[in-house]
Amino acid sequence: MTSLKVLAALALAGLALPATPALAQQDPVDGSCAFGSGPKLYVTVQGLKDRTGRLKLELYPANETDFLRDDRDLKKEGKPFRRIWATTPQSGPVVLCIRAPSAGQWALLFTHDRDGKNKFNFWQDGAGFTSSQRLGRSRPKVGQARVNIPANGGGVTVRAQYLRGLGGFGPLDD
Repeated sequence: MTSLKVLAALALAGLALPATPALAQQDPVDGSCAFGSGPKLYVTVQGLKDRTGRLKLELYPANETDFLRDDRDLKKEGKPFRRIWATTPQSGPVVLCIRAPSAGQWALLFTHDRDGKNKFNFWQDGAGFTSSQRLGRSRPKVGQARVNIPANGGGVTVRAQYLRGLGGFGPLDD
């Protein structure tokens, strides 16, 4: 069932979804804040290159072994993983919400899929983590992405980074 059909079915059933005008519109899958249980993490994204494509958040177990692994492998092994996709808002602040499997430490990845092809394009897409450290040319470490999510939820800010020549990935405003 498509996300539009799910939302329409909920509306017809008389179930009200919480009003979230400040949030980018999300697909109700995996880590959606509209459904399921677990603490909500509100992620404010700063420094987008433009307002094209889609935005994605992913929560991984907060260890080097599982961080950035394929979600199919994590799920097959029974390890927790969450993902949300959101349309890029045309203006205003960008706030996304993802529901964690439980309170505790997680590793958060943000990506800006500018061409909408659902495959990271090193040359044009952006990425970001909770650390304000430049990504550079190396693979990110779990320490750059670690976030503690309390049982009652919380919020973090992520600064988007894009390829900036030979120096690798960095924020646009550096």
